[in-house]
Amino acid sequence: MTALLVLIAAGVTAHDRVYTANQTSNTVSVVDPAKNALIGELELGAPRTDVLSPIYRGQALVHGLGFSPDHRTLAVVSIASNAVTFIDTATNRIKSVTYVGRAPHEAFFTPDGSELWVSVRGESHVAVLDANGKELRRISVADGPGMVRFRRDGKLAFVVSSFTPELDVVDVVKHEVIQRIPVVSPFSPNLDVCADGQVWMTHKDVGKVTVIAPGESGYHVTSVTDTGPITNHVACVDNGVGKLVFVTVGGANAVKVFTRDATPQLVATIPTGSLPHGIWASDDGTRIYVGLENSDQVGVIDAVARRELTRIPIGQAPQALVFISNAVPEGAGTQSLRPLQSRPIVVEMSAQGGGNARGLASIRSLGIVDGLEVNFVGLAAKTAYGLYVATNTAPPYADLRHITDVLTNPRGGGQGQAVGPLKELVRHPEGSRPGARFLLLLPKGDPMKERPVLIGNVSAE
Repeated sequence: MTALLVLIAAGVTAHDRVYTANQTSNTVSVVDPAKNALIGELELGAPRTDVLSPIYRGQALVHGLGFSPDHRTLAVVSIASNAVTFIDTATNRIKSVTYVGRAPHEAFFTPDGSELWVSVRGESHVAVLDANGKELRRISVADGPGMVRFRRDGKLAFVVSSFTPELDVVDVVKHEVIQRIPVVSPFSPNLDVCADGQVWMTHKDVGKVTVIAPGESGYHVTSVTDTGPITNHVACVDNGVGKLVFVTVGGANAVKVFTRDATPQLVATIPTGSLPHGIWASDDGTRIYVGLENSDQVGVIDAVARRELTRIPIGQAPQALVFISNAVPEGAGTQSLRPLQSRPIVVEMSAQGGGNARGLASIRSLGIVDGLEVNFVGLAAKTAYGLYVATNTAPPYADLRHITDVLTNPRGGGQGQAVGPLKELVRHPEGSRPGARFLLLLPKGDPMKERPVLIGNVSAE
């Protein structure tokens, strides 16, 4: 055990950094992995509600991350403002901002560092920028490119789509698609290219991962594996216990670990926290870092023992996450960073008497108002529900207040949002007894007569 702890401790240093792109607060959180502590946040924009101002000038929907091979530049993609922000990792200084096509999603540098490829999801192309941010050309790909990653030798790039059931293989030198591979669903937000040449891609809409590998006549699908609802991001990991892939499964609040065999085998399911999203490994493969979207945290996983070690509070609604070794060669690296502004109220919702249905609600401060994001799985398909707060859990309800409505998809999943004085609404009203405040998901109809499908205890937060 002592030797294992030494190995894990040696995997990261105070010069390394973990970054998260936070979509609701429009910040980048900067974490010291040696201390498992937040250093501070780089403010790229205001909270989500302020973005609606006609004179707003900050970034909006900070979402994607990539970094240069010399680890000196972090590229941050903001979806709603169509921006790629280039940041100096040592000083947190914004070096430049480039505006590309509609709704970019992710970006990554070529292995030689000469180009940054940006998947412009709102259009049908990848924007190719030089290392300083000047757009050089556009590569036509399938509609809705979600992400691009490169093979280790830099000769090929792989582009998944969020709108088209296809993976495109691109010749990096020619900047041309050389192969189009059909896949099982049209919503593939993320991929990773393993050291052995396998390409793993996620299918968020159907809860699967597809593995694509090279063969005599190009790349081909070798397996499709069920992983679970809201399958988000994937990370290839090579360490002393084998060649593995770690997959974030938001609907299960877990990271699932698979072998890279011809038929992938599930070897571990690691509980993490609320809605795991972005994921990345330390360079030596001993630690895994996971952005927990609904609880505004980074989960730290021991990749050898396959268990969660700790959680670190960060900004609001983390999406992409990257680990960059030696990002800060000297100094504290705290320039331009602000402290964390607030923590969310996170409520887990479950069915009375058991069952597979469950939900997660997160309420965050957005200046003078609050924002709610709620996700459900395991409900009846194509069914309307209402989310309420009350002081009891069975009809007739006391002090019943409506928050938002949700319509589930064909797989029984759903999500909803609301903005208003929500923290005040869900806290105990004057004169109520402590512990008597609940979130209730009720079938649409007469809410005073319906029994809850899901219940969450707000007082537990």
